[in-house]
Amino acid sequence: MKPELGVCYYPEHWPEEMWATDAAQMVETGLSWVRIGEFAWSRMEPTPGDLQFDWLDRAIEVLGAVGLKVVLGTPTATPPRWMLEKHPDMLAVDAQGQPCKFGSRRHYCFSHQGYIAECARIVRLMGERYGRNPHVAAWQIDNEYGCHDTTVSYSQPALREFQWWLADQYGSVDALNAAWGNVFWSMEYAGFDQIDLPNLTVTEPNPAHVLAFRRFSSDQVVMFNKAQVDALRPLTDAPLLHNYMGRVLDFDHFKVGADLDIATWDSYPIGFLSDRLEADEAHKAAFLQQGDPDMQAFHHDLYRAVGRGRWWVMEQQPGPVNWAPYNPAPLPGMVRLWSLEAVAHGAEVVSYFRWRQAPFAQEQMHAGLLTPNNTPAPAMAEARQTAVDLAELGALTQTQADVAIVFDYASDWAWATQPQGAGFNYFRLVFSAYRALRRAGLSVDFIAASETPKTGYKLILAPGLATLDDDLETRLTEGCDLAILGPRTSAITRDFQIPTSGRPGLSGLDCEVDLVETLPPNVQRDVNGGGAAQHWVDRLSGDAPDLLTFVDGTSALKGENGLWYLAGFPDEALWERVISMAAKTVDLTLHAMPEGLRRRETEQHIFLINYTAALALWNGHEIAACDVVILPKGLAAQG
Repeated sequence: MKPELGVCYYPEHWPEEMWATDAAQMVETGLSWVRIGEFAWSRMEPTPGDLQFDWLDRAIEVLGAVGLKVVLGTPTATPPRWMLEKHPDMLAVDAQGQPCKFGSRRHYCFSHQGYIAECARIVRLMGERYGRNPHVAAWQIDNEYGCHDTTVSYSQPALREFQWWLADQYGSVDALNAAWGNVFWSMEYAGFDQIDLPNLTVTEPNPAHVLAFRRFSSDQVVMFNKAQVDALRPLTDAPLLHNYMGRVLDFDHFKVGADLDIATWDSYPIGFLSDRLEADEAHKAAFLQQGDPDMQAFHHDLYRAVGRGRWWVMEQQPGPVNWAPYNPAPLPGMVRLWSLEAVAHGAEVVSYFRWRQAPFAQEQMHAGLLTPNNTPAPAMAEARQTAVDLAELGALTQTQADVAIVFDYASDWAWATQPQGAGFNYFRLVFSAYRALRRAGLSVDFIAASETPKTGYKLILAPGLATLDDDLETRLTEGCDLAILGPRTSAITRDFQIPTSGRPGLSGLDCEVDLVETLPPNVQRDVNGGGAAQHWVDRLSGDAPDLLTFVDGTSALKGENGLWYLAGFPDEALWERVISMAAKTVDLTLHAMPEGLRRRETEQHIFLINYTAALALWNGHEIAACDVVILPKGLAAQG
């Protein structure tokens, strides 16, 4: 598929006489797609039942007349003020019991059935009007589920829905009491109607209760999304999509994605560096104006899996944003680099946010391709150049990688519920594994824990996977030459109990976790021969051979018969050793990459992506600062 560029546009923000000029300039810039409508409910329906679609009709016609393909957003992330008069209990409630207020966005609770019906109504009306419009080539459902910590709500509608959800899940309250271990601290219930939400308790609530509520909250997002999908599907043949976010793990994106056609995400590399990434100050300073070399690629690969191979960047940062603690400008070349990197990972579309910087409201400090007074912003020239690059590049074909990582949203909920150590979290562990693979020059796929992996992988990693389903161990080992589990893999049941078979309870490896310990940031457990474990250590026993040991003689890595168990959270040096050992075991070719230089492989090309502000060298090739070199595979092999 030949990748294309797009932009996010808000015709309701600008005088109508500007629309045609904007549309023509978008095409002249090399853009093919334009997203509109996702925040415009108050203009579509200013009062209940007073539908005002004429302006949207004209906007779609103006954009489509010049050849732009429209992504039409459903406006349900921004319910208008009159909606609160109609449904005053629809507001989300935080863990302290305080309801949200109107005056921003995403103030609804996913469990409010009245609001869900309103959403299905407006979406159905939009589908009836635009579902067969030739200019509407895709639909975006809502906007950024989970943004602003809005997945979990402690409202009365959520309580009612949670109690019914528990009754459906467990069948009887006795079964729930047993599964949750409610005999502890006399927490037993006589009926589902006695079960409250797990907030405002004196000390920590039962972790099984919390994890069940997190699963329920995720299911509510799936249900909310499906209500809109069900309203639209009969009315359009255009693909349905949603724009996910970076490091938002509050709901199961795989389950939401199962009802959609394309996964998209909103990529803000510099913003994420400052507020969503654990890294030392030297690293953040070195990549202050570029973003972390692996953060964007991680999400590109994850959302490629969520979209079952089809994915876009719906919002690409074009300049300084407004929401991070600090908001520096990208270095010259970075907007083009981010765009081409996304394409290298399989993006069908890269869409910039936004066309013109808004001169008002919350995002007036967020850069666009144009300034508020229509002067081209620095990113405009880079968008034009990227369009030229893509035209020259042509169609790209993705291939299955040699290595994959199992990703599981419920594991993040589990370890956030009971982290045991302040330095341990699921994303941080999985991201460390991903970075290690990327430093070795490898392309990476992601696999959902509920998925049966494709065959043909040489290596699959499943770090921190909280629960192993009955057959997941078999599915993993049959899908690859070598599977590496741990640390903290298969440590709990679905109901947050230690498994009766022990930890990790593997049938194919004689290995037991006797105890766990967590370490403060200034402490590590050194491994004989180099490297160390940090944050988390499993103390192992069992007859499986020791492949690595800690300096105190205890096991750091056990393994045989295509299955290894890693006993600690590796630092960079230990990850490098483990991956090097695995590569020798499964005949996997590594490509050691200089700091900040990354390699991505497609069927036809090798992409060399230089996130640093200096010239990089690899295999005889020079890659300028903040630049991308695209090599045909044959030439790359000769370099």
